[in-house]
Amino acid sequence: MFIRTLACALLFTLLAAAARGESITDGPYVWREGDQVRATWICADQQITRRQPVDQPIEPACGDAPTLTLENTHQTAPDSLPGVERWAAISDIHGQRDRFLQLLRAQHILDATGDWAWGTGVLVITGDVLDRGPAQLEALWAIYRMAQQAASAGGRVEMLLGNHEAMVMAGDLRYLHPRYLEVAKLLGTSYDDLFAADTELGTWLRHRAVVLKLGDTLFLHGGLHPRFAEAETELDLAQLNAQFRAGLGVTREAIKANPAAHWLFGSEGPVWYRGYFESEQATSAQVDALLSKAQVARIVVGHTTNETIRVLYEGRVIGIDSGLKYGDHGELLIHEGGALWRGLIDGRRLPIAAGPI
Repeated sequence: MFIRTLACALLFTLLAAAARGESITDGPYVWREGDQVRATWICADQQITRRQPVDQPIEPACGDAPTLTLENTHQTAPDSLPGVERWAAISDIHGQRDRFLQLLRAQHILDATGDWAWGTGVLVITGDVLDRGPAQLEALWAIYRMAQQAASAGGRVEMLLGNHEAMVMAGDLRYLHPRYLEVAKLLGTSYDDLFAADTELGTWLRHRAVVLKLGDTLFLHGGLHPRFAEAETELDLAQLNAQFRAGLGVTREAIKANPAAHWLFGSEGPVWYRGYFESEQATSAQVDALLSKAQVARIVVGHTTNETIRVLYEGRVIGIDSGLKYGDHGELLIHEGGALWRGLIDGRRLPIAAGPI
């Protein structure tokens, strides 16, 4: 793992140098202005802006982004959904749009043209689409469009918030790919302003959830700290999601100064917690208490990277950050036919048994 991390750091440095020497193509960044929209691209280092009616599809000015149709209204993501016959989950895409879509096509969730092909199935993305990789905007628009297509077919795509979405919205750009720093420079702004509450994607992200209960499974980015099971009251997912949305934009300094904010956005909060994987990890009894409090059979999380999907606590916790962020790996957790599977990029599905892999 250390060698891979070192290699990624070197690659990031090389990418920074390359970004300074090559022309930039990116976009669109979209703002609603009454019944009009303003869409801006960077095309070979040149800014191009169009204004058009909000109900008119946005055709790409350059690059390979698809034609976009904006949502009529932004619906707040659900806190819980009834169980479904088949669902899939993936985490930590980190700007690796092409690998992400390739994996979905390999598992027939998307068809060969990139359109939704899974009918009434549900795809859950447990956060961290932003930062690190070179195609985070493209990945976000792909998810935005995929969610519309899935809804039309009776299915769903639910993207949850991860720590890197929260970081970017708070102006913490330490892990941003260098090309996006160049984009911000060309647009004369800070990159977090391109995801502010007045932008289309900024508004859409602020309507996402941080935790989702789907049937007997709880999904979130980092994990629930055992203290969530210690409260005498029920685990109120709606309140947790509402509080997290209300706190988006909180800076690291404010988190450190405010114990209430740290409880939600700090290292033990739902997008940062790693206690299922570390040496001083949550006990089996604590995990059982969490499952009982949430009334679920398992918790599915991302955030902590492993070589494959990792099963812990005899199947009661499943870690699905399987290295997609590196651009050469990544797996899907798939629930279908009453069983759990690891979906691989070559199209194979391997059964998941209770116990460590």
